[in-house]
Amino acid sequence: QVQLVESGGGLVQPGGSLRLSCAASGSSSSINAMGWYRQAPGKQRDLVAFITSKGVTTYVDSVKGRFTISRDNAKSTMYLQMNSLKPEDTAVYYCYAITLKSYWGQGTQVTVSS
Repeated sequence: QVQLVESGGGLVQPGGSLRLSCAASGSSSSINAMGWYRQAPGKQRDLVAFITSKGVTTYVDSVKGRFTISRDNAKSTMYLQMNSLKPEDTAVYYCYAITLKSYWGQGTQVTVSS
């Protein structure tokens, strides 16, 4: 079993920055890929960024050049650095991890508003 806990969300003005963290515990050494998803009100949960165990990254087009995903395997923690935030980035952001099963965190709210 893997437990995921997100942190770092909050309220930020357009153009601002936030860094989300996802701390993994339990059988975290068995995690292969990890990622961030987000869900805005009334919309489906969509992939934002993904990182493999070898550090290969993938981003949805709308965040390329603004968001950076990274992971510190020694700390069993994944990060999402979000810069140049826009109101349309407002959503609940979820951490996701894959072993032989998939796991989700509880989510952290990101609100971009003036």
